[in-house]
Amino acid sequence: HLQLVESGGGLVQPGGSLRLSCTASGFTLDYYPIGWFRQAPGKEREGVSCINSSNDSTNYADSVKGRFTISRDNAKNTVYLQMDSLKPEDTAIYYCVITRFCTKTTIGGAFGSWGQGTQVTVSS
Repeated sequence: HLQLVESGGGLVQPGGSLRLSCTASGFTLDYYPIGWFRQAPGKEREGVSCINSSNDSTNYADSVKGRFTISRDNAKNTVYLQMDSLKPEDTAIYYCVITRFCTKTTIGGAFGSWGQGTQVTVSS
């Protein structure tokens, strides 16, 4: 069965960096667009970034643009999210999922099951 496992979260100070990993099993990851989503306590889950499969083009939510970078390593069947200049409002559980729509206006159309995610906490 297909599975995506997130890792790399942790506790960092404002301005710090983390690199999240999303590793796939049971399918070939590069066939699909992959998105990162996050959910903070009491808030709805939101799309953060996504990467397309055909040309590796990327998209970002305005809130993270210029600070986060998504990339793909097909040999490792892994998608990464490099998170720099972290802010307290970035605190959330981060999830990766196959994402049908990955455009400059839409990060959505997620399908498959949601995993446990990885916790990112930005605090002094």
